[in-house]
Amino acid sequence: MGRIFETRKATMMKRWDKMSKAFTRIGKEIAMAVKAGGTNPDNNSALRRAIQNGRTMNMPKDKVEAAIKKASGQGAANYEEIVYEGYAPHGVAVMVVTATDNPTRTVSNVRVGFNRKGGNFGSTGSVAFQFKKMGVFRLDPKGIDAESLELDLIDHGLEDFGEGTGDEGEPQLVVRTAFESFGTMSKALEERSITPLSSGHEYVPTTTMELGEDEANEVFAMIDALEQDDDVQHVFHNLA
Repeated sequence: MGRIFETRKATMMKRWDKMSKAFTRIGKEIAMAVKAGGTNPDNNSALRRAIQNGRTMNMPKDKVEAAIKKASGQGAANYEEIVYEGYAPHGVAVMVVTATDNPTRTVSNVRVGFNRKGGNFGSTGSVAFQFKKMGVFRLDPKGIDAESLELDLIDHGLEDFGEGTGDEGEPQLVVRTAFESFGTMSKALEERSITPLSSGHEYVPTTTMELGEDEANEVFAMIDALEQDDDVQHVFHNLA
């Protein structure tokens, strides 16, 4: 019984850490959105998107409201988005998106994250050419005629439409559009009364590479180390 309890405890702690990290990330999304466009989500699409992303992660309403209030107050942290690049073990290209109020701290931590796990921290542009920045919308497939929706969205900038899974393995529809067409696609979905589970900008690899299980685990170990840093919002890679 003791071993089962410890296993369950470890699983719960891992889930809690993951949830805590997600709330921190969304809190920073909210802070940057408020700084750029104010506290009213009706007039601030970035804030509206951040709030919806919070709902998808089951972020309590009071925490969302507290984040908005904190971001609009005096002395609020001034976060900026900075993207770092490099290679994981075995030549896997990696893009690290951060939100930071202290770039000196962040670049140091990210560099350590690469180097300690056998990666190589790169300069700006060293791997970005292997990715395309795109707008990505993840939808609940329930009640959606996927084929009809795909045809309908082509006129609104759709570049890729497919199936995916969420963090818990739940099915999703994934809509991708050019970065410049993000607003157009967002409006098209809104006009069709479709509220995305989440939406945002992602670095999508133009080509992917395959590795064996042991080598892939080395890559994921480095990615996991990077994701543990509070300043890191997202890590994208080209490992298939």
